[in-house]
Formats: sequence, structure tokens, C-alpha cells
Amino acid sequence: MTHIPVDVLGNPYGSKVVLTTYPDIGGVRPVPLRWGESEPSQRGPVIATRTGTGAKTRNAIGAHGGSYSVYNALAIAGGDLPPDFLPDFTNTEPTFDFKQQPAWGSAEKIVAMDPFGHIISTAYKKYLQEGYDVRPTIAITRATMRVGEIAEAVKDGKLPVDGDIVIDDEGNVRVTKVAVEPVWYLPGVAKRFNIEENHLRRALFEHMGGSYPELITRPDLKIFLPPIGGLTVYIFGPPERVSDPSCNLALRVHDECNGSDVFQSDICTCRPYLAFGIQEAIREAQQGGSGLCIYFRKEGRALGEVVKYLVYNARKRGGDTADKYFQRTENVAGVRDMRFQALMPDILHWLGITKIDKMLSMSNMKHDAIVESGIPIIERIPIPDDMIPKDSRVEIDAKINAGYFTTGTVRTAEELAEVKGRGWEQWEDVAH
Repeated sequence: MTHIPVDVLGNPYGSKVVLTTYPDIGGVRPVPLRWGESEPSQRGPVIATRTGTGAKTRNAIGAHGGSYSVYNALAIAGGDLPPDFLPDFTNTEPTFDFKQQPAWGSAEKIVAMDPFGHIISTAYKKYLQEGYDVRPTIAITRATMRVGEIAEAVKDGKLPVDGDIVIDDEGNVRVTKVAVEPVWYLPGVAKRFNIEENHLRRALFEHMGGSYPELITRPDLKIFLPPIGGLTVYIFGPPERVSDPSCNLALRVHDECNGSDVFQSDICTCRPYLAFGIQEAIREAQQGGSGLCIYFRKEGRALGEVVKYLVYNARKRGGDTADKYFQRTENVAGVRDMRFQALMPDILHWLGITKIDKMLSMSNMKHDAIVESGIPIIERIPIPDDMIPKDSRVEIDAKINAGYFTTGTVRTAEELAEVKGRGWEQWEDVAH
């Protein structure tokens, strides 16, 4: 790795620190960007770079990479990455050419991702050749994956080895993967939340430590690259079936839960429901349809893992009962959920999904957001009872009482008080 002496790094920035810019002042001329145009050449590229020509020509607020943009800055600060580095995109093209969908040219249907973010090396080749720093915000690849529960399902004969999707008796599965970084069209995001754009800009500026002053000073810049996690789409079966209305589609929309998804903590149903969703997505693909699992980085209902663990402590020390489940979260975070599913359906419209035959989710918020965006859901499938860990009955029964879909029993408020989770008696090492 080539290391750049730190004393050289000041040169690209110059002695003047530019905290913010203003429209039509100091030679500022953003590259035109018309969100909602159906032709990428008419829409224009998303340019967020502050260095070089980007200082005056960029048309977006923020930085590429989502939450990882911080590490990019650290790499530059430490001398491991040149500030003016431009990527070489040779052979990085998508492994599947998704057919353009009508929503790609809609400023209403897609407001939280760049619909042309996967084809910048071809759609914006001219800009790249002229030295503009245009970055992909969508990457499409293929892989072979193995999930323990899927391997067990194959071993138990619940899923057959077809040689195309499930490729062997060890449970290895072929999958197409789509990674998406968030790109927000601020007028559209504001409209989704039924607020004024100016109010959204002020709230983002004030409550992210004033990190992006151009949210205030540059109302002409309508694109914001927020420093948050994105999403990944896992497609089972031929990707072209996803947008084919003659094919049945099974979908699991899943929000990140590291403790359960990866380390299989049993305090919630996240890992079991994720595994069930993947299994049913594979099953649908094997039957000639399409199966999807879309994984959003919204840890702890977008409250974060620190808040989630604080809530766990409050639950276990205060008597872990279903009637107090949401109250414990509200005491710590002020709200019970900050995932705000209003932006979630964008990826469905980008994929060209026009109906969902099997929705592998009990969430009323996800269901309502999808249906209100114009995509009908034919059938909702709850997690099977035998897959619910005993300690997670508190969570699932509280959610069902609050509106989650179920084909089973909806407990009353009085009955919720009798649903208790595992305690910490004779285990905790700190007295309270």
C-alpha cells in the first residue's frame, strides 16, 4: 500500500476552508440534475465530490458510501488514500441487466435511491472521461450462499436439490445480490413524510450536529447522500422473473438485527423469520416463480444497538412482560420505532414489482407502506409458531396486540401481562 506523507495532504485543500457554498456565487455551477427524467442522459449524474472541479460542479449534498464515508475520510487523513483518487470501473458492470422500469423515470415512486446508480460507467461515460467523479450507488453481483437452516431443510427433504437454485445436498444456494446506497431526493422524501422540504432540511441540519450546512444554504441542491446504511436484495431464481407479473413472487423485507441474525440471540424472532423467509423464497423460485429477501440496515428498529441493549436491560430488570414491551423502548428512545417504512417500497418499484403473492412479514407498517405505494399483497404469511423462541413470545405477542398480522390469537392487554420472558435471577453480576 502506498502511503502519502501527511504533510502533503494539505495541498489539495488549499489554505481556505470552505464551510458552505451558495447558489450562483464564486463560480458555482452544478452539473444539471433533473430527478424524474426517464433517460439517464437527460437526468444527469449524481456528483458529490468537494475536491477538484467537484467543488463548483457538484449537484449533491453529502458523500458517497453512506455510513462508510467516514472511513474514506479517515483513509485520506491518514495518508492511505489520495484525496483526488478516481476509481477504475473496468469489469465492475452488473452481472444481470435489469430492464428499465417506468418507476425509474418517476419523481414520485423513487425518492430514496438513484435508479441509474448501477449503470454510471455506461450512462455517464462522457462525464467519467472528462474527469468528473461519478460513483455507482448500486452494485449487482451473483454468489453462492449457505444458511444453516436452509442446509437443514435440504437435509430433511423440505427443499429439493434442483441443481439450479439449490445446487447440492449441502444446501448451497445460487443467488443474485443487489447492494444499494441511499440517495435522497429531498422534495420527494419530504412529501413521503407529509412535511415541507424546508422543515426536513432544517431538521436534518440541526439534529446531525450541523454537519451539512448546505442543507440550509443551497436550496438549489435537491439531492442528499445521507450517512446511513443501505440495503441488499437477495434474488432466488432468474432475476427477470421479479418483474414478470405472470410469475408468483414471495418476499421477505427484513430490517437488520445483528444479535439475532448473526449471533442467534433468542430474545426476538428476527433470525427465525429471516431463515423462514429465505426458505419460502427459495421454494417459490423452485416452483417457477421468484423469491426475494431485502435486507435493510436499520439495526434495533433504526434506534441503534446501544439503545436496543439499554432496552434489553430495562426489560429484564423491570419484569419482562409483553404489556410493558413497547413502554420500555419509549422510556429510553422516546419512540417505539424509527424505521419509518415510507421509503422502503422504492426498491420494489425499482425492481419492477407489480404484485406480491406471498408477503413473509407480519409488520403492519411494511404492509401498509407497500400497499399505499400501489403494490397489492395477495397473501400474508406469519412466522410459524414452532419457529418462535420461548423468550421472544414477549416481543411477538406485544407486536400482534399492537397491529401485527396473525392467523392466531390476539392477546388482550390483561393477557399480555401474563406473557413473561426469561429473567436474570442468579445470573447478573451487578447489584441494582
